[in-house]
Amino acid sequence: MDLFNLTGKVAVVTGSSRGIGRSIAIQLAKAGARVVISSRKLAACEAVVQTIRETGGAQGGKAMAIAANISDKAQVEALVAQTRAAWGGIDIMVCNAATNPYYGPMTGMSDEVFDKIMRNNVLSNAWLCNLAYPDMKAKKNGAIIIVSSIGGLHGSSVIGAYNISKAADMQLARNLAVEWGPDNIRVNCIAPGLIRTDFAKALHENPVLKAKVEGETPLRRIGEPDDIGGIAVLLASAAGQYITGQTIVADGGMMIR
Repeated sequence: MDLFNLTGKVAVVTGSSRGIGRSIAIQLAKAGARVVISSRKLAACEAVVQTIRETGGAQGGKAMAIAANISDKAQVEALVAQTRAAWGGIDIMVCNAATNPYYGPMTGMSDEVFDKIMRNNVLSNAWLCNLAYPDMKAKKNGAIIIVSSIGGLHGSSVIGAYNISKAADMQLARNLAVEWGPDNIRVNCIAPGLIRTDFAKALHENPVLKAKVEGETPLRRIGEPDDIGGIAVLLASAAGQYITGQTIVADGGMMIR
């Protein structure tokens, strides 16, 4: 278990008030990390902090809430600054927050919508990574995890711009892994398939679509948030110390069927 021990590490997880981000934050805390819970609404973040304090166990259980809108660079900078002021340098950065405000073909999509998707899903991740970099460089150790999607591995007639942003996240991880590898900073993506979250409820709450996905998935089920949380612990810990620039697909086998 020492390979997965994160005691003494400081982690920031964006979009962690619910869904995949919440699971990642809870699992990092259980492994011993001090975790910053961040999303737009402070009350929702504080609820997750309370859950971590109640269920963290003997090893974990340390968390604090900092509200931030990832589309606002000043708020992202404040998130990192407040984390440093409270706990010191950041060891683990999890870029999970994302948006998909549009469902339909890209033909005719407004520039404003496309810009919003790329800003929230790619540019904000670049901000977060660059802000955490000095801390990790100083320690000659760090782990960055970007939550992408299997959407970045295939085309779509209805969420094309979202998929483009998720493919860009994979390339962002590869580029930063090359640049920052000499400083022993690992940068990886997790690409979930369909997960039972509020973000994807339009898909998994549709019984016809849900049955179709389950029927085509080798494991014959859609994913749960906790199917992703453990992967983040692997990538953040010594167990994943020789993994960088990779995209780990967690989709029940959907992409290999």
